[in-house]
Amino acid sequence: MPMKSNETMDYLAERVRSLLGDDPRVTEKNMFGGITFLLNGHILVGTKKDGRILLSVGKDNNAAALARPGATQMVHNSRAMTGFVWVEPDAIEDDDALADWVKAAYGWVSQMPDDKPKAKNAAKEAPAKKVPSKKAAAKAPAKKALAKKAAAKPEKSPARPRRAKA
Repeated sequence: MPMKSNETMDYLAERVRSLLGDDPRVTEKNMFGGITFLLNGHILVGTKKDGRILLSVGKDNNAAALARPGATQMVHNSRAMTGFVWVEPDAIEDDDALADWVKAAYGWVSQMPDDKPKAKNAAKEAPAKKVPSKKAAAKAPAKKALAKKAAAKPEKSPARPRRAKA
């Protein structure tokens, strides 16, 4: 289902796009109820419908980012998300202020290694093949004989539902 949009978020996303330019390492994804820009697969800047932006600042730079005007710690499920801050709309109303925040986040996130996609389900990966032991190799002909015998038997008719007694 496509995400609903609004003028505030669209305008903010356009402002961020113009700052990021044509960098091929930057992608967009719908996250956190808005449009999020990723750099090498890592969250860089997220835009919200209420005009706030989410910035990835890194754990080492978290305190410095929070010391800036309009910044608050990101909290998710009652847990402070160190390394991510929200910036209020008033603090990024000016284009230079927004550019400064985006430039700072870009500097912090660009130092991170490329994010490799995670395997969707490790259980689906094929297990390593086992080398059969001598005993297993000796039993193989017996298993084949049983399989032939089972294949020769006529199939049973499917079970019928029981009739209710009158």
